[in-house]
Amino acid sequence: MKKKLTLPNLLSFYRLLSFPVILFLALTGREQAFAILIIINLLTDVLDGMLARLLNQKTEFGARIDSIADMGTYALVFLGIWLFKRDDFAPHVLSFSVFIGLLATALILSAIKFGRFPSLHLYSWKIGGYIQGSFFFVLFAFGFHTAFYYFMVAWGIMAFLEHIAIQLIIPKMRSNAKGLYWVLREKNRH
Repeated sequence: MKKKLTLPNLLSFYRLLSFPVILFLALTGREQAFAILIIINLLTDVLDGMLARLLNQKTEFGARIDSIADMGTYALVFLGIWLFKRDDFAPHVLSFSVFIGLLATALILSAIKFGRFPSLHLYSWKIGGYIQGSFFFVLFAFGFHTAFYYFMVAWGIMAFLEHIAIQLIIPKMRSNAKGLYWVLREKNRH
């Protein structure tokens, strides 16, 4: 149990425990408080991964709870967009639908093939998470910026397609797969 109570895992647990509060804030129309807690969740997501690497506390358990916390944060952000920023996204509904559809496909494929949420932690997915987190921060703090939006969506679509391709290739879910290049290189060695 001691190995599970690491600082990175505690940050992931914080995100999990904050979900009901953030959901309540969203559903009761408290956009500013919702935005502050979402931004804190996005920052703790960056910190938990960074600390896990710096403190050499990367574990399969940590990767799983981080992934679950990531999915919950995504769901809350999408709810916040629907409740508070829907008019900003209305002209971009097709591109955002593709973005969400590919994300959902990656999650559903993992659930069907592996029986759990994905925890590949690809470089493209991590970079995409930083880009998306930055976009959501800017969205809720300063407003919608079209060029930043399309950069975020384009990167996300590329990362989701890589994620889906890797899931179709690998026989079992694993953490820290890095990317398609490394998966194919490993597969060609065997």
